[in-house]
Amino acid sequence: MHARYGLPLKVTAGIAAAGAAGVAYAAGFEARSFRLRRVTVPVLPRGMRPLRVLQVSDIHMVRGQHKKKRWLQSLAGLRPDFVVNTGDNLSDTEGVPDVLDALGPLMSFPGVYVFGSNDYYGPRLRNPGRYLIEKLQGRHGLNGNKPVVGAVHNPWQPMRDAFDAAGWVNLTNTRGRLKLPDLDLAFTGLDDPHIKRDRYAAVEGGPEADADFSMAVVHAPYLRVLDAFTADRYPLVLAGHTHGGQLCVPFYGALVTNCDLDTDRVKGLSTHEAAGHRSYLHVSAGCGTNRFTPVRFACPPEATLLTLTAAR
Repeated sequence: MHARYGLPLKVTAGIAAAGAAGVAYAAGFEARSFRLRRVTVPVLPRGMRPLRVLQVSDIHMVRGQHKKKRWLQSLAGLRPDFVVNTGDNLSDTEGVPDVLDALGPLMSFPGVYVFGSNDYYGPRLRNPGRYLIEKLQGRHGLNGNKPVVGAVHNPWQPMRDAFDAAGWVNLTNTRGRLKLPDLDLAFTGLDDPHIKRDRYAAVEGGPEADADFSMAVVHAPYLRVLDAFTADRYPLVLAGHTHGGQLCVPFYGALVTNCDLDTDRVKGLSTHEAAGHRSYLHVSAGCGTNRFTPVRFACPPEATLLTLTAAR
């Protein structure tokens, strides 16, 4: 028997079954298949010892995500020199205690952080297909978004206070320093460009000459921000936000980035050029998802251990 229009019923049923299996895999397995990536970045001044940097991003914690919490806690066993948290820790107004429990062991190490839009505002139910439509229309990720009127406000202040109490440096549109036993490190950070909270004029001027090494940190890797950091000669920029595309096509890659960064650089290590200068850019695919789209496909959740070495 055939369907009234087009495909035979068996074929239609097979497609539906394959789609259901894909969703089940993306939500039930891959979204919780946490892994650590290791990346080497030849970016330090010559003669400086290597630095082990743990980047965590886009945790999007929902209360009760115990597997994610245990995995994040286990990362303390890597014993990094310092931690960089590139934001979007929350996806639940009641998720702060779980975030702090998950990151508690890591907060015994030096660290810096910036926030993302989902630290400030709760996520909205949104059809993922809109990202593709906006891309086809040339509107995807052009300038970021303003928070929606009436958006749910997340309780980010207790999270900030706990990070600060642990000694993590808040880089919200400001500069900061980490003093390791043998090194003095400088950081320049921005608030989230995705909701237009970045204020580069407040931090412009480039790396600090009296530091052993300077780097830049931001949640969303919008081109205006990358251009500014690179033009100011920061050797390394760390960012998150993209989820690595989240739903990717095997052997092809990401379809969208949720900002104006090209899909070739949606995750991992790349370079960025502006004003005749070049910076390394590392974009974390993050380890969570918006609570309303708890799926990943061909893009497993991750944290990254970056080993910074002397420039070649």
